[in-house]
Amino acid sequence: MKFYEASTTIQAPRSAVWAILTDAPGYSRWDSGVERVEGDIAPGEKIKVLSKANPRRAFPVKVTEFTRDRKMTWTGGMPLGLFKGVRSFTLAPRENGGTEFDMREEYTGPLLPVIWRSMPDLGPSFKQFADGLKERAEGAG
Repeated sequence: MKFYEASTTIQAPRSAVWAILTDAPGYSRWDSGVERVEGDIAPGEKIKVLSKANPRRAFPVKVTEFTRDRKMTWTGGMPLGLFKGVRSFTLAPRENGGTEFDMREEYTGPLLPVIWRSMPDLGPSFKQFADGLKERAEGAG
């Protein structure tokens, strides 16, 4: 297994952060790495994420976990589990009324060693995502 992750503390309630995370058309307004997100971000739904790095290639994922204001998981990959990516978004309350945001994507499957070598370093884009979400939720974005 390989993974990328990012975290940040957001000075906004979980419900506000959740509303941003589940607003597919809004992603392009705050996530500078996303061209657009197609579909409805809701339990069991399939969505497509198109990145600015390669806007002609869609990344199809399914919303496999959806616990309002707490946790959401997107799962995608290749048939037969040859390569699988599972991205989790977790929101936890902070004592000051803010939110601790964590995002982690884990990669598994027999083709992982080959695919991992060809993947760009996603660390900066994960940090960019967390920073953009924070900025948007805190009212600056």
